[in-house]
Amino acid sequence: MDTAGNSWMKDLQAIMADAEELLRATADQAGPRVQEARARAEETLKNARERLEGAGHELDTKVRENPWVAVGVAAGIGLLVGVLLARK
Repeated sequence: MDTAGNSWMKDLQAIMADAEELLRATADQAGPRVQEARARAEETLKNARERLEGAGHELDTKVRENPWVAVGVAAGIGLLVGVLLARK
């Protein structure tokens, strides 16, 4: 199961990298709502990256204890990425 935890962590890191790339790609988009959404997404990604660094074991434990919460978080991240992609 350790391999599954590592895979889960790599998937989250890939999602974060994709979201960061999307933010860079849409940097030239104007408008107050776009800028506000980008700022929130950047802050969320920054916080998520800080928490993920060095938290692999803790995350694995929490995912095992609360699998449905983990599914909800992953769905939320997917929704965020989807919304950002739809705006492009």
